[in-house]
Amino acid sequence: MKKVHTKRFNAFAFLFFAINLTIYGQISPGIYTDTVQNNGQKIVHQLKINDDYFVYNEYEIEPANFIKTVGGFFQIEKTASNTLLVALLEFNSNYKNDTLRQLSIPVEINGKNLIMNWDQKLTLTPLVATTQDLDGAWLFATRGPDTGQERRDEQSSRKTLKFLMDNTFQWIAYDTESFRFSGTGGGTYSSVNGIYKEQIEFFSKDNTRVGAQLEFNYKLEGDDWHHTGKNSKGEPMYEIWSKRIVTGS
Repeated sequence: MKKVHTKRFNAFAFLFFAINLTIYGQISPGIYTDTVQNNGQKIVHQLKINDDYFVYNEYEIEPANFIKTVGGFFQIEKTASNTLLVALLEFNSNYKNDTLRQLSIPVEINGKNLIMNWDQKLTLTPLVATTQDLDGAWLFATRGPDTGQERRDEQSSRKTLKFLMDNTFQWIAYDTESFRFSGTGGGTYSSVNGIYKEQIEFFSKDNTRVGAQLEFNYKLEGDDWHHTGKNSKGEPMYEIWSKRIVTGS
């Protein structure tokens, strides 16, 4: 997944990343996790990295409780004293409270592990790399079937992103201009022979959905993913998702 933003964001990103810091390297693409236990709580810290895009999730297990998600475009850069993950966010579930649109997080690469020192020091271990039919970044385009109707595309500030990688899935609904966050959910998935299955591990709107298993049909047509089945109310559903457009630097 490469840079996939509008011209305005692209220009802003160029200026942002050109100031003060020197590019130092990259984190290997993957899903990195660390589970921290404290006073009976088990909190999962999950970092998803693919080229210059990242998503960070934090959620409690036993009992299930969503905490936060942030994501956007990043570079790994070096100052005199630190190596930093420097990011321009596209979304921040806690924006109403912290108003953060940019992040600079100290990181270290230790073998295959990633050490991140944000609110606390974490040692994030990569999941085993895997590939499936639906891997990649997808934007919601329209309700199906495709009859030539207007689509929501990269130029729209209102987005619903699906990020699928290494057997994990996540959807995030947000607005890049207002920074309004509408919700997210994620977990593990499989896509085999036209059958797409999800098992939910976190869900921002309703923690009781955690543990649910969902099954849909999928069909790939060019850069489109046709996603069909029944919604949570048992009603027929037809969505078309489009691969995120690559516009380059």
